[in-house]
Amino acid sequence: MRLRAAPRDARFYDLLTAAAVNIADAVAVLDRFVRADAADREALAQEMRRLEHVGDDHTHALIELIDVTFVTPFDREDIYRLAVRLDDVVDFVDEVVDLALLYGCDQFPPGVSEQVELLTKAAGLTVAAMPKLRTPQDLVPYWREISEVENAADQVHRRLLSLLFSGEYEPLTVMKLKDVVDGLEQAADAFEHAADVMHTIAVKES
Repeated sequence: MRLRAAPRDARFYDLLTAAAVNIADAVAVLDRFVRADAADREALAQEMRRLEHVGDDHTHALIELIDVTFVTPFDREDIYRLAVRLDDVVDFVDEVVDLALLYGCDQFPPGVSEQVELLTKAAGLTVAAMPKLRTPQDLVPYWREISEVENAADQVHRRLLSLLFSGEYEPLTVMKLKDVVDGLEQAADAFEHAADVMHTIAVKES
């Protein structure tokens, strides 16, 4: 039996907001991880894994809610895509932490802190944007700002690649660090992909 929900069922907004808050928590752990001494990183990696599971739980809850809701706030496909895009951010951040720990990366190039700062900004913008899905026309500044953050992240990523291949690092170290900086770039891209879905929602709802 399918349940009929109100067209503006608050549960969707609450779950999407919770997913965004979890992203912000994960990026905060990432920030602590890249600044931490090697001895403290295992505990932070465990916390990141916990947050990755929390993100999965939010995604599954959203998908289940789609399945049992007769009238959704906006297109089912868009809700599903947004849930997946948000989950992608946490997955990429978790992968970066896991790889850095497995690789034994003692230090990171200076640009990595810039990447994390930009991810922190994107996470804050995303948390603030989720309640505005109720009035999508208010989201215009959000996806513009996210685009600016992603463009800045692209520039930092290119500078980091240039540094890694400058000859300053040993080849094996280059391979390890490249996986890390590429993963952070993928996280920045994932924020923009989530914003793109929200843009689609806003266009359809206008």
